[in-house]
Amino acid sequence: MQFDELIIRELLTSIAAKTPTPGGGAVASITAALSASLAQMVVNYSIGKKSLAGHAELHQAALHTLQEQATTAMALAQDDARAYSRLNELLKLDKSNARRQREFPAAVQASIDAPRAVLQRALEMLKLLQTLSTTINPMLKSDLAIAAVLAEAAVRAAAWNIRVNLPLLDDAAKQADLNALLSKSLAQAMKQTAAIEQACQ
Repeated sequence: MQFDELIIRELLTSIAAKTPTPGGGAVASITAALSASLAQMVVNYSIGKKSLAGHAELHQAALHTLQEQATTAMALAQDDARAYSRLNELLKLDKSNARRQREFPAAVQASIDAPRAVLQRALEMLKLLQTLSTTINPMLKSDLAIAAVLAEAAVRAAAWNIRVNLPLLDDAAKQADLNALLSKSLAQAMKQTAAIEQACQ
């Protein structure tokens, strides 16, 4: 397989371009998808091993969940790009513009909702990876640890994409609630990733 022949190069070129999207939001989503895909490989190498037969049900369920996680993460990358494009367009209008006043609150909310969904999905993935950490083919422990690191990175990246839009919210209470959510989520992601890495040593 020649990696140069894959569309990854096109994706990297698109991210690097001087365009609003794809940007950090899409990268956060794609990172979550990479985590889920790598974890699928770990599970695939664990399914069918006689020594792990007692975990077959867990592995099958995990494989289904991780497949869904990867698909959803890529869809969220598109959602984030659309949300940011709309918000970016409105930000270019004068604050007194009728269209901006009418559409701006929903556009801000959409730009928060997309990375928030990525953050939640990545946290769910870390929880699953922690469950898997003691039930997998030991030859794949490093891959599971890398999947966890990527999931944590997705959480942290999504948190930044939420944080950057918080000042655009008019509701101070909602800002405070989201800030509290981010603090809790980041602490949880760090704790779970450390536990997974410890289990994979």
